[in-house]
Amino acid sequence: MKTNVGSLDRLIRLLVSSGLFYLGLFLYGGSPLGIGFVIAGSVLLVTATVGFCGLYKVLGIHTNQPNAQV
Repeated sequence: MKTNVGSLDRLIRLLVSSGLFYLGLFLYGGSPLGIGFVIAGSVLLVTATVGFCGLYKVLGIHTNQPNAQV
């Protein structure tokens, strides 16, 4: 599996996922909205950790920069 998520994209995903976890666990804990926030945060956390996004693959988006050849 080739990575298609860049460093800045990973950082943003980590920050957004932590916000979603906070909302899902503390502000809306136990409600269907809270569960949705936790699931969305989990997806973002996994894609940030692995560096691969299936939706990016389908849409042909690559936010990672290939190494420059000298």
